[in-house]
Amino acid sequence: MTASIPIFPLSQVVLFPSVRCPLHVFEPRYRQMAASALDGDGRIGMVAVHPEHVGAMEGDPPVFAIGCAGRIVEHRRHDDGRFDIVLLGEERFRILEEPPRGEGRLYRVARVESLPERAEAGDVAKLQALRGVALEHLSRLVRTATRGKRRFDASIFSDMDDTTMANALCQILDLTPTEKQALLEEDRVASRLDRLITLLEFRLAELRSDVEEPSRTVH
Repeated sequence: MTASIPIFPLSQVVLFPSVRCPLHVFEPRYRQMAASALDGDGRIGMVAVHPEHVGAMEGDPPVFAIGCAGRIVEHRRHDDGRFDIVLLGEERFRILEEPPRGEGRLYRVARVESLPERAEAGDVAKLQALRGVALEHLSRLVRTATRGKRRFDASIFSDMDDTTMANALCQILDLTPTEKQALLEEDRVASRLDRLITLLEFRLAELRSDVEEPSRTVH
């Protein structure tokens, strides 16, 4: 399925399906985009800018082909035209083309095709198992980073299904935009969470190395 949607290029934000993302919209072109979306179906396509082009955000920097469409589920318009909006991620998409701007349109629009999440036999059970692994890794990361002074409360995810929890972790954790983009491009949620766990293992190894390094110093 293809459609034309406004696209919102950002350098630090990657949206995932089923996850909410609050945004403050202040540039004139994106104020126009938000107003137009609210007058229509409320959909906006979130796309990440290639890291080497983040210095060109004032123009039309190249973006990754795969993004995530979100729908505005909450909004507040300020007197000066700025918006506070909350997007709910709906589905991944691939950009097929970006037509030239029409007269008076300040923001970018792209024709996109939907990218449904793919599932294979055994993915449900795999997700359930990976959920426990991911949460345990997070618990260890928090304990290691704070040297045991803080604990990770896994109960904040207890009301989420496995898919939503996996995507929420991918979005909210302190990963680089490039790492998050790679996670978004995984077409199976189970593979996405598996890849996230690998990233967490690297972080944990780095933290442990930093914590242990002082004790290895010889005077």
